[in-house]
Amino acid sequence: MTDHKEAFVALVTCFNADETINYEATRAQVRRQVAAGNHIMCAGTNGDFSALTFDEKVRLCREVVEEVNGQAKVIVNAGMPATFETIQLAREFDAIGVDGIAVITPFFIACTQDGLIRHFTSVADAVKTPVFLYDIPARTQNHIEPETARVLSKHGNIAGIKDSGGAQETLEAYMAIGRDQSGFDVYSGPDHLVQWALENGAKGCISGLGNVLPDVLADIVSCVNAGDSEGAAKAQEIYTAFRTDLYSLGYPPALVKRALYLQDNSVGASRQPALLPDPDQDAKIAEILQKYERM
Repeated sequence: MTDHKEAFVALVTCFNADETINYEATRAQVRRQVAAGNHIMCAGTNGDFSALTFDEKVRLCREVVEEVNGQAKVIVNAGMPATFETIQLAREFDAIGVDGIAVITPFFIACTQDGLIRHFTSVADAVKTPVFLYDIPARTQNHIEPETARVLSKHGNIAGIKDSGGAQETLEAYMAIGRDQSGFDVYSGPDHLVQWALENGAKGCISGLGNVLPDVLADIVSCVNAGDSEGAAKAQEIYTAFRTDLYSLGYPPALVKRALYLQDNSVGASRQPALLPDPDQDAKIAEILQKYERM
């Protein structure tokens, strides 16, 4: 691992009123993040990946890579329940030319740890682009145990892991693997742990909340890189407090999208049914946004 830390934003996917993808609005969000100094992860949890078709994911990836135009890194999530489809997607992304392919653990299907090893190994064997494991057990019901991650870290084309489990103990275990295994980088997902993770061995973070507060996220990382722990702590305090207030209202990815919609309605609604427009809730979100936009 290098000393330089980096932030990726798990970019939202923008939709038109008829729920088709609004690629131009998505490109605008890419430009906003790049201008703030953040890298891009597309087709992830905050990008409604489970509601996108195969062909939509491929085009979305291509549009994001074209818009970034080498100004930032792009990681794209290829993970699906079946190893077969995951490999097909990963090969498409490989041909487009991304910086990394994230592979979320299979969902709906209960996997053994040996099954996860076979799954991730098969994907990593099928592409040249570095593969990143993606652990988010609350959503998939499958967890990459640290010892499983250690086995997979020895694969020549598995470059790291995104930890979205939220448990500091697991994150510490993954970072211990990164210290032992050269070329295995750890990216923290929980927004309240950005500074702590970066200062304790993580290569970077992949944040959903950065869709709404891109500059605050960038400030945390830039302060850590500058050795300004006090400055990082101030930015992290704002980020954590905003997370607490916003996520108290319900399902985090849906709330991120709704908060962003209230900032810029060109992003459209979500395809997911988790959050329907509610004037009372919108008023609460708007009040939270106003509070933190003043900071």
